[in-house]
Amino acid sequence: MVNKKVLFVLVLVLALSSLLAACGKKETTSSPAPSTETAATPAASTEATAAPSTDPVASLSGKKIALLIQLSLGTFSAQYIDGVKEQVEKLGGTVQVFTAENDMAKMASNLDAAINQKFDGILIDHGTTAALEPGAKIALEKKIPIVSFDSELSLPDITALEQGDQKMAEQTLTQLGKDIGGKGSIVKIWVAGFAPMERRQIAYKAFIDSNPDIKEIAAFGAATNNTALDTQAQMEAILKKYPKKGDITAVWAAWDEFAKGAARAIQQAGRDEIKVYGIDLSDEDLQMIQDPKSPWIASAAVDPKDIGRVQVRFLYQKLHGDETPAKVVLDPIFVSRDQLPTTQVSTVDLGQHVKGWGGSEQGYTDWLKQLEQLSAKK
Repeated sequence: MVNKKVLFVLVLVLALSSLLAACGKKETTSSPAPSTETAATPAASTEATAAPSTDPVASLSGKKIALLIQLSLGTFSAQYIDGVKEQVEKLGGTVQVFTAENDMAKMASNLDAAINQKFDGILIDHGTTAALEPGAKIALEKKIPIVSFDSELSLPDITALEQGDQKMAEQTLTQLGKDIGGKGSIVKIWVAGFAPMERRQIAYKAFIDSNPDIKEIAAFGAATNNTALDTQAQMEAILKKYPKKGDITAVWAAWDEFAKGAARAIQQAGRDEIKVYGIDLSDEDLQMIQDPKSPWIASAAVDPKDIGRVQVRFLYQKLHGDETPAKVVLDPIFVSRDQLPTTQVSTVDLGQHVKGWGGSEQGYTDWLKQLEQLSAKK
């Protein structure tokens, strides 16, 4: 009887032990709930890490930009480069300038160097299709975006900037025609082989064709490492060839370096009856136009710093993945001496006297402005 009671107790203990063991397993299996929350934390963290890739600062700050220049000459080029550097730095990037000194083989080599050094984006100033197209195709294949300025280079994925060259030529030629009363003898200073020059020539030919009483008596021009000085020497020779007052009514110069050289030659010769009309405008040019003794009295231009700024904005749009136009035409402004005060002004404050000058908003998106603000805080 006692043995049966003992046996009964042992069976009961074993049953209770099994039950407790089962309960223990249930508590253990229910514990993964917290671990599921813990697992969710890395997922959220991964999502949080991925999010900044869409943030302009995370994706675009610190970009390395290459600026390839065919010929850096005079204050116009200096101010253009300043505009590029200013805008890139505001966006948190850095710029390296490669100057070819008018050597197309060197410019092509500079493009190859920019690709091999893995710059994030490339800006091109002037340059020919023959020299640049092979390298540009490689850059585009490697997903390095390109924005050009006044270049012959033309490929589907490149955004090309130009100054509205025909309009600039029309503005200066129209004023020249009015000032000389629609008749006279003029000298043209121009050079072939540059895309902007070719566009300006279209307007010049139309002007000559529609003004039969205005005659071109001389034409010359060459882009050299000392363009203004060489132009001055050539203009001095033209003045000797036409020594009498009235032989030359006016000079039309298709580039500010040409206008500077011609104006100096005319002023030194005392031929104050001859007036000069130019294209492009820098601080140095503006000083000459404001000088009442200078024969250079008017020019049409885009603020060179604005050109650099706008070019950079469209490059960053490409880096951001935005759709950009194939061509961007910058609006030129006509500037004449009679618009200006007697006190010296610079291109920085020229907008106070000439409506529309400087401060272009072209290519300025809201996210670019945001990127500038965020980069400024770093």
